Amino acid sequence: MPIFMDRHDVSDTVTAEHVAQLHQEDLKVEHKYGCRGLTYWFDEKRKTAFCLVEAPNKEALEKMHFEAHGDVPYRIIEVEETIVESFLGRIEDPLKAVNTELNIINDPAFRIIMVTGFKMVSLQNISSDAILQSQRKINEASISIINSYQGRVVKQQQESLLVSFCSVSKAVLCALALQSVFNKITENMEEPHFKFKIGLSSGVPVADKGDFFGDSIKLAERICEIAKGAIAITTEVKNLYEGENLNAFIDTESVQTLQPSDEKFLKQLMDYTESIWQNSNVRTTDFNTQLGFSRTQFYRKLMQLADDSPNVFLKKYRLLKSLSLLKDRSGNISEIAFETGFNSPAYFSKCFLDSFGILPSQYVRDYATHT
Repeated sequence: MPIFMDRHDVSDTVTAEHVAQLHQEDLKVEHKYGCRGLTYWFDEKRKTAFCLVEAPNKEALEKMHFEAHGDVPYRIIEVEETIVESFLGRIEDPLKAVNTELNIINDPAFRIIMVTGFKMVSLQNISSDAILQSQRKINEASISIINSYQGRVVKQQQESLLVSFCSVSKAVLCALALQSVFNKITENMEEPHFKFKIGLSSGVPVADKGDFFGDSIKLAERICEIAKGAIAITTEVKNLYEGENLNAFIDTESVQTLQPSDEKFLKQLMDYTESIWQNSNVRTTDFNTQLGFSRTQFYRKLMQLADDSPNVFLKKYRLLKSLSLLKDRSGNISEIAFETGFNSPAYFSKCFLDSFGILPSQYVRDYATHT
């Protein structure tokens, strides 16, 4: 039977005790609708509650809530049990709440989401084995550090990590520690062949739209991929950190903070980029038109966020996509050139060489077959 998580937005007068009472009312009638309440989370500060329920369908869950207390969920999504546990740390009531009369749980589902990633800068004069060895070494050290800061590694890939934190302070300090390890591992390189990027966002498991933590994950991924800072965070993360640490300011030389207007711009920019990057007829002037900026405004905004001009931004985006396609052997070089929005294979090869220091054919021969 599927598992669902629902979201309830409650009034300012609702307490953890009230939510526990409502949960007990659910348990009294759940059998009528084939449901089984697993646990719940309540955030006193943000006045949100999230129920984890095994149910035949969303309608049964809604009917159970309606009969029990009339508080129908704001939104319901289907979830995977293992994913919930990875992000939130549990799929049943915490031990401290068991065997009490109401099982009062004042445990917020709000999390800080971290995404780490490697951004390739150059492939010149380095072997694929050396790159893989460096990346593995950094990831192994990263996981050890993440664990020490009580982060939960939700997803691990060769080139990225997805991590969940309860504490914003631990998340920010962990990000700084991770960059320190990267700098130490690569200090003997004349010039690192890749950058180690970190994006931090925050949010709740069920938002207005998207999948489980979907909006927060997407924002962290985009910040990690696009923002010019080695560590980039949202304004909410910055404010939460400074609130927890008596207004101790985050070092702006080490951490780039995106303002709300930057986050909005990033969303618009990436939504549009992801829809057109394969179209060779698109021009960079189309960006400012579609995003509602003048040409000068768009240029300044993009330089401020990513430190790239529009032409460089789109070219870099396409080239990084081509790395993945070449590595996965998703076509020959000519096919991938056209698939990634270049007008000709020759121009694609020139741009690839200018960016990474080798030709696409050499990358396929020396790297794609070994990664």
